[in-house]
Amino acid sequence: MTTTTVTHVKCACSDCVCIVETTKAVTKDGRAYCSDACADHHKTGNGCGHAGCKCHG
Repeated sequence: MTTTTVTHVKCACSDCVCIVETTKAVTKDGRAYCSDACADHHKTGNGCGHAGCKCHG
């Protein structure tokens, strides 16, 4: 049997293109996000702020 450890995942925000380390992710409702903005579903209209990503929910 082979064991695989996941260390990076895509941000759970559907518009976001960011990959986040599982240990540094903002976790909300059991899902991993790259930032508080994504985790809060961009309620303030702010994007995640990462270079190359234009998400705003």
